[in-house]
Amino acid sequence: MSDVAFGVFDHLERLDQSLGQFYADRIDLIKMADTAGFYAYHPAEHHATPLGMAPSPNVFLAAAAQHTQRIRLAPLLYLLPLYNPLRLIEEICMLDHLSNGRLEVGVGRGVSPYELAYFEVPFLESQAMFTEALDVLVAGLRGERLSHSGKYYQCTDMPLELHPQQTPNPPFWHGVTSPRSLEFAATRGMHMVGGGPIAGLKEVTANYRALWAQHRDSPGNLNPHIEQTKIGALRHIFVAETDQEAEAIARPAYRKFYENIMKLWIDFGTTHVFFTPDLDIARKGDVAIVGSPSSVQDQIARLLEEGGCNYPVLAFAWGDLSAAQAQKSLDLFASKVMPAFV
Repeated sequence: MSDVAFGVFDHLERLDQSLGQFYADRIDLIKMADTAGFYAYHPAEHHATPLGMAPSPNVFLAAAAQHTQRIRLAPLLYLLPLYNPLRLIEEICMLDHLSNGRLEVGVGRGVSPYELAYFEVPFLESQAMFTEALDVLVAGLRGERLSHSGKYYQCTDMPLELHPQQTPNPPFWHGVTSPRSLEFAATRGMHMVGGGPIAGLKEVTANYRALWAQHRDSPGNLNPHIEQTKIGALRHIFVAETDQEAEAIARPAYRKFYENIMKLWIDFGTTHVFFTPDLDIARKGDVAIVGSPSSVQDQIARLLEEGGCNYPVLAFAWGDLSAAQAQKSLDLFASKVMPAFV
């Protein structure tokens, strides 16, 4: 499976330790992934919640870039309605050079209306803000000067003194959670990451491939320099020596992940149907992979063969898993599972 690669996804959920130690441990995990040959490290962006201790992905990735050599650095996602796109253009250019051309750019509007509301961003306008901000971002990464007059952003003949190392721009990514977001990613040539059960993922990946091929030569392609897009599937994963050990450790950790990701929804008296505190339900729904190396290898093989993806994006550190537990899980996966696929 030479076209298969693996990524590392990370919410950077709060643990009961100092932030300084938390960041140091996470950098160690990224260094392990770099040495092991993972394609990219994908931090999420969240605000006002224990789900995300790296609300500024660029600050954290600037540190990660100094401790790694090969692994790509690819936020999933920059929440564009929360940024001034002119400043983000400059920061992306800086980070692309600081990482020696290893930056990739995931973009989205954000799924939490509560996080956006704290920044006074109207959720019903966030999609339009995202689309306009992306247009500004692409133009700024590719041009010498920038002018834009839109509903949300304006700029008049701004000189662009910084340019990315990668041309015409670092590769773009988009999260796919609906037919609209699938069409958005595929028609613009963006790498995609989806989720959910394998049966639904199979339909998503097939539709994505068809749309991507149809629009591959479109002037609207944001990744014209990419010959083969990555079709990602997000999964929480925990690997231990035996199935019994893996399940015993992962079960309470998955409940803690649920508490973290649902924190703001619960605070406002609402629920989110995509998530469950029950590890067994998550495994039956194909969103969690837990077990011994041989068991996990079988589950990854099924994901690739039946789901139609070529890029499992795996969260190794989640809930209240300790740094040592996450590192051991990644080590077992890299040494005993990955070699069967790459």
